[in-house]
Amino acid sequence: MKKLFSFTNLPPFLKNKILRWITLALTLLSIFSLVVSFLYNYIVGIGFLVAVCALLSYIFKKMNDLSESTENYISDLSYRINRGDQEALLEMPVGVIIVSENGAIEWVNPYLMPYFGDQDLLGTNLEETNPELNDILTNNWNNPDNATVKWQDHYFTLLIQKEYRTAYMIDITRYYQIEKDYSDEKISIGQVFLDNYDEITQSMSDQEISNLNNYVTNELNIWAQKFGFFIKQVDEDHYIMFTYSKILKDIEADKFNILDTIRESTSKQNFPLTLSIGIAYGEDNLNELAEQAQSDLDLALGRGGDQVVVKAKDHEARFYGGKTNPMEKRTRVRARMISQALQEVFRESDQIFVQGHSQPDMDSIGACMGMHRLAQMNNKHCYIVIPEGTFHSDVQRLINKIQEDDNLKDDIITPDEALQKATDNSLLIMVDHSKPSMSVSSKLYERLENKVMIIDHHRRGEEFPENPVLVYIEPYASSTCELITEMFEYQSQDAEPINKLEATAMLTGIFIDTQSFTLRTGTRTFDAASYLRSAGADSSEMKEFMQENPDSYMARMHLISLARFISDEKNMMVVSGEQDKVYDPVTAAQAADSLLNMSGVSASFVITHRPDDLIGISARSNGEVNVQRVMEELGGGGHLSSGATQIADKKIDEVDQMLDEAIKKAKSEEAPEENEDS
Repeated sequence: MKKLFSFTNLPPFLKNKILRWITLALTLLSIFSLVVSFLYNYIVGIGFLVAVCALLSYIFKKMNDLSESTENYISDLSYRINRGDQEALLEMPVGVIIVSENGAIEWVNPYLMPYFGDQDLLGTNLEETNPELNDILTNNWNNPDNATVKWQDHYFTLLIQKEYRTAYMIDITRYYQIEKDYSDEKISIGQVFLDNYDEITQSMSDQEISNLNNYVTNELNIWAQKFGFFIKQVDEDHYIMFTYSKILKDIEADKFNILDTIRESTSKQNFPLTLSIGIAYGEDNLNELAEQAQSDLDLALGRGGDQVVVKAKDHEARFYGGKTNPMEKRTRVRARMISQALQEVFRESDQIFVQGHSQPDMDSIGACMGMHRLAQMNNKHCYIVIPEGTFHSDVQRLINKIQEDDNLKDDIITPDEALQKATDNSLLIMVDHSKPSMSVSSKLYERLENKVMIIDHHRRGEEFPENPVLVYIEPYASSTCELITEMFEYQSQDAEPINKLEATAMLTGIFIDTQSFTLRTGTRTFDAASYLRSAGADSSEMKEFMQENPDSYMARMHLISLARFISDEKNMMVVSGEQDKVYDPVTAAQAADSLLNMSGVSASFVITHRPDDLIGISARSNGEVNVQRVMEELGGGGHLSSGATQIADKKIDEVDQMLDEAIKKAKSEEAPEENEDS
């Protein structure tokens, strides 16, 4: 027997908890009103009873109708939603595919079916039915985010619900093409500069200059027509170019062969002319794009010219060319201008700090001593910042000599002392390097980063101070000591000249960096050496500085005994030191130099465990191999014939493998276009 008051027997609206309470409240209120009415008057009570019954009956009926209407609406809405879900899976412009755990296709919605053609899909194995799509889904199966994939010449946004083994694919080919067209049609600006135009044309007749200009302009115009970009001459040695990003990719695939064309052709006429190009891309603002292009050109020139730098703001630069050693300039105009500018910078500073790189060598220390003397000639107090610790034998002997010199010993300070003495008006001079991370004290650089001067003979890299007050980078020079020596003749003749120890140290720096005047040596190198010799440089003391102690000599000989030819490059030798044995960086560099004396060796690489717990590579070349490009691939830098890098958190054998890959990449970039995969 059914319960009288079961919820199932109640009118529909009373199944709602809120409506039940409202009904109960109305009922109790009506009963109370009836009781009051009957107590007041019997006749009134009967009449009120009839009215209340009629009103409650009407309210209950309407509430019941409302409840039924609501239920019907919800039921209909639920049906339409369910039907909509089903229709959406079948009709929406999104591909859906469900794959079982064993790779069988369980369901594909109609939108995705045309991409499979007339194949019978359900129950078939996806790997057999469509290997391309199977690889795409496999590679992205654990990716929780959207991915853009290419399938059958279409581009899709792919989202995978791993728990339901379902993949959703939205065809975005049209929008992808629009985005690609927008990217391809972005403007790129290039600055083209003839590196040594002034020096070459000095000895030429007007007719020869006109012929040279016509030849260069004609070659550049042919190059522009070949790829379809615009180039315009704005000065005798300066051109500007505009191109689209799509065309820039084609030019890069060609490896900027125009550099080789002009260099080789002019060399045959005994007028070896080289180009430097800086190209900027990726910006919508043309002013910023032009500024970046000029910055890229400056970087190319700072690296010695005869090369191209392609770079977008806040992106890594791409380098092309740079296959030849920079040519020596024939004038001293820039040296004189820098010397005069240096005097002005000195006048605006209260004191000078000069520091080399963190692993000082003779060129670095000699350059510091030269700058110390230049500061004294301009009546400025200069401090030489030397790191604490022990150094290679030649550097240690020089520092010991400095400590005995009354003019120098009080001005040799540690990085901590330099930080204490530095003021907002102090000048920091970085010599023999341009990377702040390589400085003796990076904290001192950060303290004085708004007043920094750079004097260096290495090719400029991407890491560079943002706003130096003066930059003197000449990659053609043999050493930093050579650059500084040239400044002495433009100083006041009343000032105290360079002394014997300073001259000896600077000449030793030149001697070591040129490997006894056999590498990177020009006429100005011998002029600088002659000046230092006349200033009192002592050859016997030089020899004493350069003497190796027995341990260094034996370590160098041991490294040389480990040398082997690189399997794919019979003209290159590599040395891999022991992982558990630490070698001085100078010893490693000397071993690399020694390997070049062997017949048939064009380049040498020495990998050692350094005292600072990094793995270092010293690279040397006779000019046939661009070791700078190899070192840049590994985060370092240097010259075409001399480079180095340091790598953290790696073992010797791992760095050996990295070096092998970097050499292969550098060689492939220099390979002729027909052997390259564009």
